[in-house]
Amino acid sequence: MRTLSIDIGNSAAKVAVFSNKEIVHHQRFNKLGIIDLAQLIEKFSPDKSIISSVNQEIGQLEGFLKKHTEYTRFSTLLTNGVQNRYKTPATLGLDRWAAVLGANGLFPTGASLIVDAGTCITYDVLSQAKMYFGGSISPGIKMRFRAVHEFTGRLPLVEWNEQEEITEGTDTQSAIKNGVLQGVINEIEGFIALNNKKESALKVIITGGDANFLYKQLQNSIFAPQIIKDPYLVLKGLNEAIAD
Repeated sequence: MRTLSIDIGNSAAKVAVFSNKEIVHHQRFNKLGIIDLAQLIEKFSPDKSIISSVNQEIGQLEGFLKKHTEYTRFSTLLTNGVQNRYKTPATLGLDRWAAVLGANGLFPTGASLIVDAGTCITYDVLSQAKMYFGGSISPGIKMRFRAVHEFTGRLPLVEWNEQEEITEGTDTQSAIKNGVLQGVINEIEGFIALNNKKESALKVIITGGDANFLYKQLQNSIFAPQIIKDPYLVLKGLNEAIAD
């Protein structure tokens, strides 16, 4: 069986075609349209499809998918065996919930800590008993750099390239970089240590736009054997929601 998973965010749409649980095609669109869907369906002939969207204006896309596939709109009501104990499920971000389902698919018998490093950094825990109570949300890397600049009178807005290494702060620019970047690494290690006390054999999955940088930095950590990087975790979660 082939499925089409679509994650529509604020700035782009990410699409993956799965054959069972294997990704056979992945693509990113600045704006996903009917023509794009038609080409994907003609080439891959998916049996099922699903959309997760922060934008409610997806009626045309949904209508097209309903004509050509067995279509599902993603929501937190799709649990795939995970018990959602979040107190306000209506406010739970769909990307967070999809990532939880993706982690469950990757590690069906164990506990997972999902670190999604984007505009914000979210930390979500799926217990070994497959119960989800929630997690934490903190500022992302770029947001921290902006905050240092905007909430002070004289500190500059520091530009950062993910290829850079973390260095000691020998001037104002490098001090800000070191404070922000090392602070994020310390934060992630702290969450891993905390959840290691709660769950045995915890797996840590890093995803999101800053995942490459963070994964590289954490290779020097004592937690490195626990950590994997998966840029497709949300799309995998969407697939889990509709896969047989």
